[in-house]
Amino acid sequence: MVVLMIILLYVAFNGVNFKEVLVLMSNASVPWIFVFAFIILFAHYLRALRWKVILHSVKPDASIKNLYGALLIGYGVNNVIPRLGEFYRAVKLAKWEKLSTSSMLGTVILERVIDMLFFGTSVIISGFVYDGDLYKKFPWLKTSLYIGSGLMFSLILFLIIIISFREKFYKLITKFVGKFSVKLSEKINHIFEMLLCGFASLKGIKNYVYVFCLSMLIMLTYALNSYIGFFVLRMEEIPTIGAAINYSMAWVTMSISSIGVMIPTPGGIGSYHAITKSILVSLYDFDKDVSAAYATLSHAISYVVTILTAALLYFILTKQNETEKKLDEGKNEELK
Repeated sequence: MVVLMIILLYVAFNGVNFKEVLVLMSNASVPWIFVFAFIILFAHYLRALRWKVILHSVKPDASIKNLYGALLIGYGVNNVIPRLGEFYRAVKLAKWEKLSTSSMLGTVILERVIDMLFFGTSVIISGFVYDGDLYKKFPWLKTSLYIGSGLMFSLILFLIIIISFREKFYKLITKFVGKFSVKLSEKINHIFEMLLCGFASLKGIKNYVYVFCLSMLIMLTYALNSYIGFFVLRMEEIPTIGAAINYSMAWVTMSISSIGVMIPTPGGIGSYHAITKSILVSLYDFDKDVSAAYATLSHAISYVVTILTAALLYFILTKQNETEKKLDEGKNEELK
C-alpha cells in the first residue's frame, strides 16, 4: 500500500513546479475553505442518515449521534490504514447501540455495494455531461466500467442465489470445505451469514426509496464539494478557462476521482492526486501546477477535517457512552 502510494504520488507530481503549487495554495480563499469543510461534514451526515435507514428494521431508534460518530471514526482510521475503518466503525456502533457486530459489518458491506452502484452510475452520467468524448480521453475508464458492472452484477446475482437457497448453500460449504478444514468452513459460513444479516436489515419499499434518495443526494453533495474546490483555489479567476467552470465539470471530476479514493492507499493519498490532476489537465486544459494544487488542497482539507472531527467525536462519544453505561448499571443494581 505504501509503495503504491509513493509510486502514484510520483506520477501525480511528475513535472510539477512545487513552488508554484505552494504559492497557489497559500493564496487559497479562506471563506471558501470553511464552506468546503462544512460540506464535507454535511455529506458525512447524509451518509449517517442513510445508515440509520438501513438499520431501521434492526433498531429504528438508533442514535444519529452514534451513527455519525462511528462513521467519522471509521473514516479517520481509513486515512491511516485503508479499509480497517470499515471494520472499526461497525465495532464501535455495535458496542454503543448494543447490537451484533456481525450484523453491523453486514450493513457496512451493504453500504459499500450501494456506493459502488451509485459511483458507477455517476461515471456513466459523466460520459453524457462532458462536452467531448470522455472515453477517448480515458480509454481505461470504459474497461473499468465493464469490469465493475460485471463484478457488481455477479455479486448481486450471487447474493440472490444465496438468500434463496440459504440452508443448502451452508450445507454445501460445510460438505466440501469441511473436508479440508472445519474451522474454515465455519468461518466462510459466518462471513456469508454476516453479509446476509446486513442485506436483510434493509426492508420495506419506503426504506428503499429513502436509501435511493439519500444516495443521490450524497452524490450531488460530493459534486458540490468538488465545485466549491474550484473557488477555494480561485480557479474561476484563470483567464479563458475560469469562465468555463460549472457544476458539470465538478460532477465529472468527482465521479472519476472517486476511483482514486477506492484504490487501497492510506486516505487515498497518491491515487486521488494522480487521477484528479489527470482529469483537470486532460479534460479541462488546466496546467499541471494548478491541477496538482487543486488535488493537494482539496485532499488535505478533507483529510484534516475528517481526522480532527473523528478524534474529537471519539473522545466525546466514548465518554458519553461510558457514562450512560454506568447509569444503566446503577439503575439495574437499584432494581435488584
